[in-house]
Amino acid sequence: MIITGDDTEEMIELRKNLFNEFEMKDLGLLKYFLGIEVLRSKKGIFINQRKYVLDLLAEVGMVDCKPADTPMVQNHGLQMKENARLADRGRYQRLVGKLIYLSHTRPDIAYAVGVVSQFMHAPQEEHWDAALRIVRYLKGTADHGLLFEKHGNLEIHGFTDADWAGNPNDRKSTAGYFTFIGGNLVTWRSKKQKVVALSSAEAEFRGIKSGLTELLWLRRIMKELGLDSSKTCKLFCDNKAAISISENPENIEAKIVEMPFVKSEDQLADILTKAVNSKLFREVLCKLSIGNPVA
Repeated sequence: MIITGDDTEEMIELRKNLFNEFEMKDLGLLKYFLGIEVLRSKKGIFINQRKYVLDLLAEVGMVDCKPADTPMVQNHGLQMKENARLADRGRYQRLVGKLIYLSHTRPDIAYAVGVVSQFMHAPQEEHWDAALRIVRYLKGTADHGLLFEKHGNLEIHGFTDADWAGNPNDRKSTAGYFTFIGGNLVTWRSKKQKVVALSSAEAEFRGIKSGLTELLWLRRIMKELGLDSSKTCKLFCDNKAAISISENPENIEAKIVEMPFVKSEDQLADILTKAVNSKLFREVLCKLSIGNPVA
C-alpha cells in the first residue's frame, strides 16, 4: 500500500489506524512498487524499471545480447503478409504485454510497443523480431527513466505530431503526444487512428484533438488539487493547416490554450530540452542528430 498526501498529521493518523486493524509494517519512503523503482536526491525524484528490464532480459534469454541503438528501425513497414511464417502467439503476447507495462516509465519505447501490439492476434516472425529489437534496445538503456524536478512553475505544455497513412495494411495514421507540467513529462501516448485520414492536415488535426483533450484534462486535475493552473496552456504542432482548423475561439479568447506553430526539428529539439534530465531520448535522438543529451 502506498500512502501519499500533503497533510503529514493525517497520514500519521491513517497509518496508526491501519496498524491497529491489520498486521502491517511501515517500510518508510517508497523505494520499489510493482516493478517500479523510486530514487530520491537533491535534484528530484527519479523513477525507472531497471530490475524489471533485467528480469525481462533473463526471461527471454537475452542477457548477453548485443544492444540495439534504437527500439525500431526507421521506416519499418511492419504489416501482415500473406503466407508468412507465424510466431508463437502465446510467447509473443506475453513479451508484448510486459513491454506495454514497461512503457509506463519508458516513453522512448511507446511508439515501437504500439506498433508490435497491433499484431497480437496472429504474430508473424517479422513481428517477433521487431519485439526482440525493443528488448535489445532495453539492454543498453536499462537505467533510463523519468526525473521529476522542481522548476518553480506549473505551466502545462504539450507537443503533438502524426504520420499520414503510415500503416501499410490499412493506410491509417499514427498520432502521438507528450505533455509536461512544470517542465516534467507526465503523460504520453502513441496510437493508430481509428479512421483513414484523407490528408496530412486531417491526420495532424486528429492528433491535436487528442493532445488538446489531454491538456484540458490536466488543467482540470490541477484545479481540483488546488494548484495554480491559470496560465495559458500551449500545444505545439508542426502543421499550420491543422492549427487553423483546430483553434477553438472560446478557449483561445479565454486564454486557456494557445497553439503555436513549431517546425518539426525545432519541436523535437524543444522536447529534448525539456526531457533531457529524464534520460528520455539519449540514444534515439542522438541517432537523429537532434542533439547530444546528457545523463
